[in-house]
Amino acid sequence: MTAMPRGPVPSAVCVGWGSLPDGRAVDLVTLRAGALEVAVITYGGIIVSLHTPDRRGEIDDIVLGHDDVRAYHDRSPYFGAIIGRVANRIAGGRFTLDGVTHQLAQNDGRQHLHGGVRGFDKALWQLITHADAGGARALLTHTSPDGDEGYPGALEARVEYTLTPAAELIVDFAAATDRLTVVNLTQHSYFNLSGARAMGDVLAHRLTINAERYTPVDADLVPTGELADVAQTPFDFRSPADIGARIGNEHPQLQVAGGYDHNFALARPVGNDLAHAAR
Repeated sequence: MTAMPRGPVPSAVCVGWGSLPDGRAVDLVTLRAGALEVAVITYGGIIVSLHTPDRRGEIDDIVLGHDDVRAYHDRSPYFGAIIGRVANRIAGGRFTLDGVTHQLAQNDGRQHLHGGVRGFDKALWQLITHADAGGARALLTHTSPDGDEGYPGALEARVEYTLTPAAELIVDFAAATDRLTVVNLTQHSYFNLSGARAMGDVLAHRLTINAERYTPVDADLVPTGELADVAQTPFDFRSPADIGARIGNEHPQLQVAGGYDHNFALARPVGNDLAHAAR
């Protein structure tokens, strides 16, 4: 790990970052604010690096990724990408909305996973950057046409990454459609707070999740529809616990998923206020 200088003024710098097999050019924007630096590419809206200081002030990259766009295109397990139209699995690649059944692309056995064969992680997003005293921003937009991967309606997706001088990385999602549809966007970074190049695991990372329930999954890792209580199970992270402390437990849900691969239903305050999720 090496200490990296940081200027006092937020900045956004865009450069070319290679091309896709079909020749389309990919850009990389580096946002800097305070002690943070994040690099994002227009292919998939992928966060390729996030440099931040540790408790000793040493700077390191804390997200997993690749060093070139071809690697992301050819073999990336959704590293750092924007996922859409719908994150996670849809059983049988099929859903019914307003009395109409829609068949989606099936790219995970019989299931539809992370938006299908060509989800938002494989889209080339449009980029606008801006930096001022309040932070550095990268606004990414993508238009998904009606019928894309089987989804009804044209969808305009907007994702904005913001670095603030207060050492925050903010990710804002928005979507608009011309027809009743479903959408559930997410950001799919893999974090290792010991440093992405450390070649270690995250089992000693101490985790807290503000969730009293989680969603059990079936053998295909599709949520069963049940909301199960975390109390007295390895899924109880309401108090700080190491990720690896109970991952070897013989709990049936850990066995079927090969560890933690579940949704946690966050405790929400009354009203629509945002609540603390995890740390």
